[in-house]
Amino acid sequence: MNRFNRNITAALSLLMGSFFTLNVQASTGTNPTDEAISAQQKSWAVANYQLKDDAQQKAFEKLILDADNATQSFPDSAKIWAWSGIIKSSYAAVEGGLGALSLVKAAKKDFEKALALDENALEGSTYASLALLYHKVPGWPIAFGSDDKAEEFFKKALKINPLGRESNFFYGEFLYDERKYKQAKNHLLAAKNVPFWADRPVAYKHRQQQITAMLAKVEKRLAKRKNRR
Repeated sequence: MNRFNRNITAALSLLMGSFFTLNVQASTGTNPTDEAISAQQKSWAVANYQLKDDAQQKAFEKLILDADNATQSFPDSAKIWAWSGIIKSSYAAVEGGLGALSLVKAAKKDFEKALALDENALEGSTYASLALLYHKVPGWPIAFGSDDKAEEFFKKALKINPLGRESNFFYGEFLYDERKYKQAKNHLLAAKNVPFWADRPVAYKHRQQQITAMLAKVEKRLAKRKNRR
């Protein structure tokens, strides 16, 4: 059952934060494709977390152009298409409101293109990203939101990488929204136990904080259920 009593801006803002730690292993530039991904990843991090207001909007507008150029230059790269989806989803959060829906729909197409090229794109995180979109955006007739599709894609992501931090965290959040608190706890604990990301300490810290906060919410719900018995 889709839940869209909150406004679209709030939902997309959550998406913006959620994409922060997608399991992308950008190269140091061993080939042109990896160089393009590395450049996008660095520029995206600046736009997403260090800039505000007009500066942030302009940075994302440039990132969108760069992402579109990259998909034209490397149309057979699943990672390039996946990153294009990440950038557009993040920009949707900056834009906010119903005007962001066109960006979300474009991101969906990019993720689908990435998966058509490689179902294992980003080690399952592309499926998790697509699932997150289905879970967070409005359903028909406004957009394409569907919790049934979201769960289908979360399960595909976890089949590819059962220990994936992002897939387990996003699925745990989804299960919390579905009031399946015991299952949510299991996936959140799996996400929490992923080893420290030595190459991305800020990302690791950010995600750990989110996991801890979500686990606290789950434990609170479980305690309430226990007290009712």
